[in-house]
Amino acid sequence: MSNPTVDTNYEEPNAELIEKVRLGSQKAQYQLYEKYVRAMYHVCVRIVGKGHEAEEVLQDAFVRAFMRIEEYRGDAAFGAWLKRIVINTSINFLQKKKIDLVSLDEMLVEPAIEEDENSENDFAEMNIQTGISEKITKHNSEVSRVKEAINKLSDGYRIVLSLYLFEGYDHEEIGEILGISSSTSKSQYSRAKKRLRTML
Repeated sequence: MSNPTVDTNYEEPNAELIEKVRLGSQKAQYQLYEKYVRAMYHVCVRIVGKGHEAEEVLQDAFVRAFMRIEEYRGDAAFGAWLKRIVINTSINFLQKKKIDLVSLDEMLVEPAIEEDENSENDFAEMNIQTGISEKITKHNSEVSRVKEAINKLSDGYRIVLSLYLFEGYDHEEIGEILGISSSTSKSQYSRAKKRLRTML
């Protein structure tokens, strides 16, 4: 997720509420929490994988955000600033559990063919390119099936897939976040897609 150009004319719609949080209003904290909790919970689930652990990470992330509220300058969306904290908290949670972000078969199997990020081989292009997107629009049960399949991926696969696909990070940024090379991120992403295809 390349950092967007700072918009000096940006006006944060929740600026007044954020200022009240800065001044210590617990009511404002709750109101801000309610505005973002649902979206941020989904971010946690996509990375952490388990609902009860995602809830734990989410609470921790909001506590960190409120403690660091002075760092928010208001020159970009508060939601984007908050999401970065949520993502970092989620990754830290997994690292504390000593999750190996590079799966063992990554070391043993021949390197995956690198895919051009602009090629038609991407998840968007893949659509999950097995026609899943069409199925999703036809029946809600397919949505649940895809979500369940993603949650069943190994942690390394799921994290890279989620960061690249849903959160908008590129492979270089993912590498920096996870402490792996960009080529390993690409390989993990490629293998995650292949694994997901077999599960669907």
